[in-house]
Amino acid sequence: MLSCITCTSDDCAVKSPGSVDFPENRRILFSFPLSVKHAAGWVELFMAMDKKRLEQFKKRLEDRQTELRRMVSNRQQDGRNQGEDIAQDIADKAASSYNKEFLFTQSTNERQMLGMVDSALARIREGSFGECISCGNEINAKRLDAVPWTRYCIECQEKLEKGQLEPAVG
Repeated sequence: MLSCITCTSDDCAVKSPGSVDFPENRRILFSFPLSVKHAAGWVELFMAMDKKRLEQFKKRLEDRQTELRRMVSNRQQDGRNQGEDIAQDIADKAASSYNKEFLFTQSTNERQMLGMVDSALARIREGSFGECISCGNEINAKRLDAVPWTRYCIECQEKLEKGQLEPAVG
């Protein structure tokens, strides 16, 4: 007979291997002996780690959001200032035009990134952060660590890049 991993008692009703359901439609799968009596403690432990990890993602995203807002504002100001230069010859006008276009492109990219970060923060508030917006599967933790504003799991991202999946709006 198996003993519960929490209390090492033989009198607990042990489920091994098994799963425990907990709020937010999540399920913990385990391969160690665990009694129903002690499952709630493990669920609280996993949820606390989830909340702490979610707060870490939220902090990273908020920091990135602040940085991107500053960058977008700076690019817009630089673009306006670029037009104030008095270009005297054709080469100066061409260089000024190129610089203005370059600043516009950078600003556009930064605004798109800011939109993705804003969207990720909204998903945290809604409780859907870490879920692929296409298939609903959980996004791999390593992927979220690398790109916390991602909206897709790796499989759906690959399909999107190959043109096999329509981009989600929003």
